This record gives sequence, structure tokens and C-alpha cells, in this order.
Amino acid sequence: QVQLVESGGGLVQSGGSLRLSCAASGFTFSNYAMSWYRQAPGKERELVAVITSAVGSTNYADFVKGRFTISRDNAKNTVHLQMNSLKPEDTAVYYCYAKRVVGLFRDDYWGQGTQVTVSS
Repeated sequence: QVQLVESGGGLVQSGGSLRLSCAASGFTFSNYAMSWYRQAPGKERELVAVITSAVGSTNYADFVKGRFTISRDNAKNTVHLQMNSLKPEDTAVYYCYAKRVVGLFRDDYWGQGTQVTVSS
């Protein structure tokens, strides 16, 4: 049974930090690119950061560059999102996402989300 379980969300003041974690199980974690998405009320879900499966290359949305860092630990099947210098506009539900593409075959999984609220 595939599971992605996020943790680490909460309420923080503007300028503060949070570290989100996503624990994966039920699939070969190291074969999947891992991402964090977020969705604010009334807005579409948007990509925050991604880390590839093999090399561990990272990419970030412009609105978090220099503030957020994604990392993964393949030995522990976890992916993290370190969020610094948080702003009220970072308030959203943050989702962990796993994706693998092999030729024409693709499978992907979503976590249930964790709420991040940044107060001004």
C-alpha cells in the first residue's frame, strides 16, 4: 500500500521557519522524483520544488528561490522541505508528490497535505 505522509506544518510568524517532512512507503522511493506542491484557498495547486530521483538535482519555483530547500534521504525514504523567511503568502496546504516516468509508463502518488499558516 502506497503512502506519503506529510508532517511539520503549523502556524509560524512572518520571517520564521518550518521544516516539512514526507515519509514514503509502499514503493521504491529512490526511483521517483519527489516534489512539494502547495494550494492556497481559492487558488490552483502549484509546484514549489522538485528533486530528481537519480542525481538529486533540484529546481524551485521563483517565488521560493533562496528561501526554501528541498532534500531527500533515500535510505530513510523521506523528502524534506526547509522553509525559511516565510511570508504570509506562503500560507497554503503543502503536498508531497512522487512521480516516475519510464518510457510511456507513468505512475504518481500524492500525500494528504499539511497546513502551513504564516501570520503577519
